[in-house]
Amino acid sequence: MAVVQKMKDTKVFAEECWSELEKVTWPDSDQLRSATLVVILFTIAVSAVIWLMDVLSDWGIRTIMGLFGA
Repeated sequence: MAVVQKMKDTKVFAEECWSELEKVTWPDSDQLRSATLVVILFTIAVSAVIWLMDVLSDWGIRTIMGLFGA
């Protein structure tokens, strides 16, 4: 009996999922292209900031260590 109920529940769940997917407004080509460009530019910007922080911290540590003859 529990198996039959689980099957019915699964069917209802799948139907509800399909119903919700029909409500989704999918992006068109231009929206997808611009969103992809934003993600790429943001990734490059964050990478540049991390690289700059790495370079500056390396310089700072080498300067401090040089002061103490290490």
